[in-house]
Amino acid sequence: MYKESVIKIKDLSKKFKGFELNIPSLDIPKGFATALIGENGAGKSTFINILAGIRLDYKGTIDYFNGEKDEQLIRENTGYTGPGNYFMPHWTIPQIASASGLLFEKFDKDKFYDICNMLGIEISGIKKNKKGFNKLSDGMKMKVILANVFARETKMLLLDEPASPLDPLMRDKLCQMIREYIEKGDGENSVFFSTHNITDMENVTDYAIIMEKGKIVEQGFSEDLKEKYILVKGDNEDADIAKNILFSFQKSSYGFEGLCLAEDAGKLAGLNISKEVPGLSQISIAVMKKYTKLA
Repeated sequence: MYKESVIKIKDLSKKFKGFELNIPSLDIPKGFATALIGENGAGKSTFINILAGIRLDYKGTIDYFNGEKDEQLIRENTGYTGPGNYFMPHWTIPQIASASGLLFEKFDKDKFYDICNMLGIEISGIKKNKKGFNKLSDGMKMKVILANVFARETKMLLLDEPASPLDPLMRDKLCQMIREYIEKGDGENSVFFSTHNITDMENVTDYAIIMEKGKIVEQGFSEDLKEKYILVKGDNEDADIAKNILFSFQKSSYGFEGLCLAEDAGKLAGLNISKEVPGLSQISIAVMKKYTKLA
């Protein structure tokens, strides 16, 4: 159980036509990497944009850094990455570095270039290239954005789908960067990132929040969730019985499998089944299917 929250949320809501983000209460744990998991359209970006101060048209209260009221200090201690018009489209990478140095007191230009180089953007090429930000590939854009935010001294990172445009190698590198950021903070640094596919980010996820249709439908530390649910596999002769017990169920010609709540495991006694510890991805998919009624 965590001792402190980096963000406390109470009665948060934002209404659109046909959709509502509604979070009665939520504490995001301090000192951990928290994943906000949900399918496209679940409300993840809206939620992160509210937390980042990009959207102000919401109801409810958000408490940062144990009650910090200084908006400038909150801004300095928070790093945000997101899609869309993140930088001026015509800015070159050196211009991005110069602008960031003016906007944030604790932006380290040398560190920015070092991270760019580490992510495969050669320094010599950066300073000669006059290509504007909007001319870069999606993957290259995200590398520049990540270099920019990790080059600052912050206490919290809000990352909206940071892995989506990255290749598998860069996703692994991103996980390493997040873990190093958390460890460097010695309990003071926190990361909150969104994803619609947790598979590549599972090894860096300490706490998971699953969102469906603007509501939080499951949350908890990853290890606790893996104890709450059990992956069950069995032969089709037991499928009809198991189907009425399991939290999620899938059948094929080879047999059935699904998640069972640990508290219901005793109801499977006598069936010819095997039990395994599920992955966070399996839990997330099962929960999302359950709350969307997706077969």
